[in-house]
Amino acid sequence: MKRRIMTAVLAITVAGSAFAAGHADKAIQGAIKARQGQMQLYSHNLGILGAMAKGEVEYDAAAASAAANNLKAVANLDAMTLWPQGSDMDSAENTRAKAEIWTTFPAVIENSKAMSDAANAMADAAGKDLASLQAAMGPVGGACGSCHKAFRGK
Repeated sequence: MKRRIMTAVLAITVAGSAFAAGHADKAIQGAIKARQGQMQLYSHNLGILGAMAKGEVEYDAAAASAAANNLKAVANLDAMTLWPQGSDMDSAENTRAKAEIWTTFPAVIENSKAMSDAANAMADAAGKDLASLQAAMGPVGGACGSCHKAFRGK
């Protein structure tokens, strides 16, 4: 009888562990998808702004303001839940996030602050005129690049 009880306890423990592991993996994949969505929103709005800045499309103050305000909103999200430990490219699928993100997290916070500051400045500049939009593009691109160069794998 004791053996059956121990076997049952062991089976429940193993099943519970498998459920917890499956739930953790689902949470990790959800965080990865959410942060990829955030990056797609950056890309979409920067595409609008960049096309205007390069002269590929005519400058439109209202459209520039809308894209810049979207960029600002995305850059100022509290995205801490999108970066759980174990959601790097060495530990999970479908991501290019390097494990260094978690060992040098203060640098990630600094880069995030730089992006927020650049997006805020873009929101202030984009609707003024083309020259203001163009001037604000450099700091936004620099903020994106500084994080991607250090923390995004191939």
